[in-house]
Amino acid sequence: MRINVKAVAVSVLALFPLLACAHVGNDGGTHHVLSFTEGFIHPLTGMDHLVAMVLVGIWSAMRTQKWWLAPLVFAGLLLAGALIGMAGVVVPGTEFIVAASLLGIGLMVALRLKLRAASGALIIGAFAVFHGLAHGAELSHSAAALSGMVFATATLHLLGLGIGYLLIVSAANPWWSRLIGGGSSILGLGLLAGII
Repeated sequence: MRINVKAVAVSVLALFPLLACAHVGNDGGTHHVLSFTEGFIHPLTGMDHLVAMVLVGIWSAMRTQKWWLAPLVFAGLLLAGALIGMAGVVVPGTEFIVAASLLGIGLMVALRLKLRAASGALIIGAFAVFHGLAHGAELSHSAAALSGMVFATATLHLLGLGIGYLLIVSAANPWWSRLIGGGSSILGLGLLAGII
């Protein structure tokens, strides 16, 4: 299977205008998400959450064994974090840790890091709590919006699993995983430094 590098590069570059974080929009976080559709769209509107969810799937597919564990743990702890955020708990540095998740999980993909499934799931799950905290603060105690957010997250994990599978069967997969993981880590560094 051949992957068109130019098409992928142009597609990634086309996404750069969306680099705003998913957690605080143009309204400064005053608009609260209420419906299932709004909850589903919410994590798709910021590159930080979108990329992290896809990376979870990619890294999980590269594990080949227990590929389901990290996405399942992430979704569960995302939900727990969102419920805590909906309760009004604010943890300083949440956005910093969300940005750091791109750096950390990006490096896991770039290095094709072989961790025990439970160890990888714990690292990824720790990031999930903070993604949930950030989103939960905007969900207005709406079960419908919460369901939409978790469903979108699972969908992004599945997309990542598909990409990870393509990386496994592609002859050039070490370079693609380095490019995807390394690019995501650079994005995380840019968010951490406030450049993006």
